[in-house]
Order: sequence, then structure tokens, then C-alpha cells
Amino acid sequence: MNIHDYIATGILEAYALGELSEREREEVEKNLAQYPELREELARVEETQERLLMDAAVTPKASIKTNLFALIDKASSTEAKVVAMPSSSIRLWKYAAAASVTIALIASLQAYYYWNKWRASETSLTELTAQNQRMAQDYNRVNQHLDKMENDLKNVVNNPAFKRVMMMGTPNAPQSMAYVYWNESSKEVYLSIQSLKQLSKDNQYQLWAIIDGKPVDAGVFDGDVAGLLKMKDIASGAAAFAVTIEPRGGKPTPTLETMQVMGNVVKV
Repeated sequence: MNIHDYIATGILEAYALGELSEREREEVEKNLAQYPELREELARVEETQERLLMDAAVTPKASIKTNLFALIDKASSTEAKVVAMPSSSIRLWKYAAAASVTIALIASLQAYYYWNKWRASETSLTELTAQNQRMAQDYNRVNQHLDKMENDLKNVVNNPAFKRVMMMGTPNAPQSMAYVYWNESSKEVYLSIQSLKQLSKDNQYQLWAIIDGKPVDAGVFDGDVAGLLKMKDIASGAAAFAVTIEPRGGKPTPTLETMQVMGNVVKV
């Protein structure tokens, strides 16, 4: 028997799909037992079908089923002329049809498989682009923060026109600490938080300047601010600065019982 010609008939694909009659199946199994080349080819056919079916498994839409049965009903209602065919021709036609079905199935599943791969790649590309955009935004924020720190350092911290007032923790908050940078000429005030506890959403810190023994509101702030925080301008004559805890939005007069830090202005 010519193994190549036998395989080319498509009978192995028909066998794998269960399209053979009992007698034809027995004949194939007899040949399989006799020729190892046929067993290897059958194994490849079955493996290919199984792999592609598993990789590209998909539930068809309901519309496909509806359309399919509609076509079947239409075909059933049409009268067709019956033409007798030799049994050998029928067998060859069945083998060829089985092979064609297998090839079409494999081609369709491969197309769907690679289409899914393409869609997955497209999704990955979209996600990667979004990630790069987020990284670029984070990079810009970091750069802006560094630029602000550099400007703060140059224009405030290292500027001799600003007096630095170290405010140390009171008995209410011995571990707390903050700095005030005050330019008496320009009246500008900046605050640098070193260590202040987090407050509830109903409360805020409030900075006070002590001028002629009286507290002057210098603005409210939250305890999680990084870098220098611009506060309200304070005119000359401030002898000290202090921070209290007040209701959110602040008060016109301080609650002395909640004072967290305080520091005196050093006279030069």
C-alpha cells in the first residue's frame, strides 16, 4: 500500500471525526495496526484538532444557531433530484469532505486564535501606553516638586531677609516641631512642618503671630503639607509664633489649651 496516497485520501481525518462506517473503521484500524506511519499521522491529526479546539474554544452567538437552523429548514423544504453514486465514489467523497471539514475547522480556529492574540496585544499596548502616560505625569509632578523645593531653598530658606523661627513642641505635643520663615520687610510668612500629628477632618492647625502680646491670625493648614506653605502676611512687630488646633476653617482667637508648638523671634 502507498502510505502517502492513503493519507492523502483524507480517511484518517474522517476516522478522527467519527465519519466512517463500522466496516471502514475496522479497515482503518487494521491498517493502523500494520503501519506505524499511519499511527503517527493519526496522532498528529488528533493532536492538532484537540490543541486548536482548546486554544480557541468559544461559545457561538445565539444568532449563529438561529441562522444555521433557518438554512437547514430552507434546504429541507427544497426538493432535490436523487442521483445514485457508486459506493467507491461515495467513500472518496466522504473522505474528502471530512478532510475539507477538518482543514476548514483548523483554518477557522487558527484565524480566531490569532485574532484573539492580536486583540490581546492591542490591549497590552493600550495598557502600556496608559502606564507610560501615568509615569510621565508622575515624573512631571516630581520635577515640579523639586523645582519648588529649589526655589523655596533659594528664595526663602537661604535668603538672609527671612528670619527663621524654630517652634518647639509644648507639653501638649512634646514631639512636635515646625519652622516659620518671616520676612519683616515684605511681611511674607512661610511655614515648614517638621513633625505634627494628623488631625480629624473636622479640625485644622492655625498659625498665630504674637504682636504686642496679642495673637494675630496667620492662616490655617493641614498637617500633611510637604515643603514650604505660604501663610498670611504678618506686619512688623511679631515677637513669637505659635500653632493651635482649631475647628476646620479656624477661629478669630486661639484655643490656648490646644497649643502644639511655639517659638520666639530672635532679634538681630
